[in-house]
Amino acid sequence: MWVFGHRATVHFEDERKGFFSRMSGMFTNEKVENPDSSDPSIERRVDNSEVPTRKKETGNAYDGTDKIILTEDDCYEELGFCFPTWKKWTILSVIFIVQVSMNFNTSLYSNAITGMTEEFGISAQAARCGAMIFLVLYAFGCELWAPWSEELGRWPILQLSLFLVNIWQIPVALAQNFGTVMAGRALGGLSSAGGSVTLGMVADMWEADEQQYAVAFIVFSSVGGSVLGPVVGGFVEQYAAWRWNIWIQLIFGGFVQALHFFLVPETRTSCMLDKIAKRRRKAGETNVYGPTELIPWKERFSAKEIIQTWIRPFKMFLTEPIVLTLSLLSGFSDALIFMFLQSYALVYDQWGFSAYQIGLAFLPLLIGYFIAWFSFFPAIARNKRQRRENPNDEHAQYESRLWWLLFTVPCLPIGLIGFAWTSGGPPIHWIGSMIFSAVIGIANYAIYMATIDYMICAYGPYSASATGGNGWARDFLAGVLTVPATPFYTNIGGEHHLEYASTILACIAFLLVISVYVIYWKGPVLRKRSPFAQQLSSAREDNGGRRASAIYGPSRQNSMTGASVKSSASQRQSV
Repeated sequence: MWVFGHRATVHFEDERKGFFSRMSGMFTNEKVENPDSSDPSIERRVDNSEVPTRKKETGNAYDGTDKIILTEDDCYEELGFCFPTWKKWTILSVIFIVQVSMNFNTSLYSNAITGMTEEFGISAQAARCGAMIFLVLYAFGCELWAPWSEELGRWPILQLSLFLVNIWQIPVALAQNFGTVMAGRALGGLSSAGGSVTLGMVADMWEADEQQYAVAFIVFSSVGGSVLGPVVGGFVEQYAAWRWNIWIQLIFGGFVQALHFFLVPETRTSCMLDKIAKRRRKAGETNVYGPTELIPWKERFSAKEIIQTWIRPFKMFLTEPIVLTLSLLSGFSDALIFMFLQSYALVYDQWGFSAYQIGLAFLPLLIGYFIAWFSFFPAIARNKRQRRENPNDEHAQYESRLWWLLFTVPCLPIGLIGFAWTSGGPPIHWIGSMIFSAVIGIANYAIYMATIDYMICAYGPYSASATGGNGWARDFLAGVLTVPATPFYTNIGGEHHLEYASTILACIAFLLVISVYVIYWKGPVLRKRSPFAQQLSSAREDNGGRRASAIYGPSRQNSMTGASVKSSASQRQSV
């Protein structure tokens, strides 16, 4: 978790900005260390004669000689944390729609496949590559966009991302060959900022112990958008030309971009501090500056640190057992939704469903998401109470966040095995498979929400890389499994190929589900064996039990750091 000043704030995405991490150290005479265990220690000292620092003694701060660097504590009441509740939820509601539109783009395309095969003379398998390439590059795009949102601000990055995604819809909609479709889809996926930025905005506006409800809301938009695509696409496929699937994405995207443009202000604290400093200088406080204003552009960006920042999520994904296991579980559950996009037609054709009726068959998944979302409200309240009552209990502070998942994660193998043996067609009624689809929806939402929440807490300053690996696994696995989904459902098991295919998925899910219980009971042991977690634990011990985010000082503080580590360290406290 991140801790700024005397207020504790979970910024679960903030350590992505490794290449921004030295900025405030330039205004201090403090040593700034790179806490990444994979890199050699990097230190920098800046002579005060070159860059004046904030005065530490009391007295007249505005003596005309010192440049005062604003910190969060200097103007906390003007930052996103102090927005009125109605404003926070207005912003979050718009971001909800933004996230829905991003995931809507990933799934609506599937309903254009039939039309493309007829017009371009390609196979359905080839046409599915358009869905695959979007999802795979979406996974990488989220990782590429996030650091820039931390340096340049959420608002311009989201605007640019939405604009580019909308632009790349046009060549797809007007394509005269499938190569153009593939190029447009690839660029659209790479241009999508995704949850890395939208979840970051939650951290901009909510304090550590208050943001779980907001995170749950954004997680719902992420999973819900993927289901909305086939619901709408079913009607488009049946009653309109395939190109309307793309035009609808563009219309929705344009509406969302306009909504974001007019209703969402900048929430990134470092950018807000810069604006506040400029406003104060105009009012006469001529030596007040924001945390990034005095830093030369080349000092804010380092190719080495950019690469390290982008590589760290993948490194943690491969080397951290907790991250790997939970990310595979989360990715597998999300990939199921995109496999369903391809298999639902096979299943419900047996009952004579039309294209729009097959689309409506996805509504039970959405119902499952609603049920899971609401079920987390009392679970979050219980978790907050446990953390408050047991501040020194590691299990209460960390693994208790997985408590509700212990009861909901079995819904994944149960839902899959139930769906498998109710999807064989008449005389079995189709409602049975839909009921089990809702059960799968409960598990999919719960897995995403709980794993994100746990990794935010368990990995502190490295949580953005940990959750980045989670998000990457979800999108990447969904993409690579989209193409083989139909052959998988048609070529396994002979007469009962649909039943056997889903049964195999249920067996895989069962193995992954076991890991949740292992991590819940053995989490403290696993974290002690983690090189990242060990570094955080050692840092806390060396600094009197404070969170590691505090000890990193300005080098890891959300690009909105104070001018003095020592002057503010004594005020920091853990959640």
